Amino acid sequence: MTKRKLIITQNLEDTYVEQLKSMVPEWDILIGKDRSIWAEHIKDAEIIAGWKSEVKDLLLEQEQTPLKWIQTWSAGVNHLPLSSFQSREVQITSANGVHAYPISETIFALMLGLTRKIHTYVKNQQSKTWHHENMKLEIHNKTIGIIGVGAIGEETAKIAKAFGMHVIGIRHSGKPSSYVDDMYTPNQLNHILPKCDYVVITLPLTAKTYHLFSAEQFKVMKPSAFLINIGRGEIVVEDDLLVALEKGELAGAGLDVFEQEPLPEESKLWNHDNVIVTPHTAGSTEYYDHRVMNDIFIPNLKNYIANQPLSVNLVNYKKGY
Repeated sequence: MTKRKLIITQNLEDTYVEQLKSMVPEWDILIGKDRSIWAEHIKDAEIIAGWKSEVKDLLLEQEQTPLKWIQTWSAGVNHLPLSSFQSREVQITSANGVHAYPISETIFALMLGLTRKIHTYVKNQQSKTWHHENMKLEIHNKTIGIIGVGAIGEETAKIAKAFGMHVIGIRHSGKPSSYVDDMYTPNQLNHILPKCDYVVITLPLTAKTYHLFSAEQFKVMKPSAFLINIGRGEIVVEDDLLVALEKGELAGAGLDVFEQEPLPEESKLWNHDNVIVTPHTAGSTEYYDHRVMNDIFIPNLKNYIANQPLSVNLVNYKKGY
């Protein structure tokens, strides 16, 4: 009888390997980043944890496979061939929630860096330039707009309250949050933007969020406002953002994600005085694998082998996340 197969395309600590073996002792379990470990087994896998472009190429060339469940190692799932998996009735669970602490920290690092001109002083340090740079802004008691109040947005709102900030949020459901003073729905975006000193994008990329921020949105924002994007690059029209920055329609931007990644060398964003660029690392943390395994994959695997519904981070194909 052919054994059921579980593939994990990440390197894991031995403790997790042993735990998985004890949970599904009768399965073949293949674990590791090295493609040679799992490439020839992809077509036979029932569960795949960790998504890579090579997996897509190897998997979709098969008309039929035993694949039932994919666990991504990222919060976003827009890079997966969702329509194909939906037609094959494959369940997808994401790593949503793993990033709440590191990304909320990055958000405030960018906000504080722009507000207190840390990025400018770092540049000045390289040339040994002692200059005040007209630094005067404070983050305390300002208004922050969090566009997409999920796990990351909730944690960001919580930290914002420690700075005495007024928190405005947008979420699809409009459901209230303990740390959000005023909650709105996406169709009210342009209504809330003029009120915000900081606009933080924490949205997934979907058909509805693609290019959600363009010239129209930048024109209604405060000229003194800062834009932070740690969601997905394609949510923002970068050319429009550059125009807004050059016209003084925005004070600055902290960007961890871009329409094209890596960010091309010729992009003007690299050298813009009022922009901080980070290389899509906002979610990086020493606890990443621990949270994916302990908080998401292992609880879901327990349900799966008991023929129970996957209870953590099951992707809704209709919503795209």
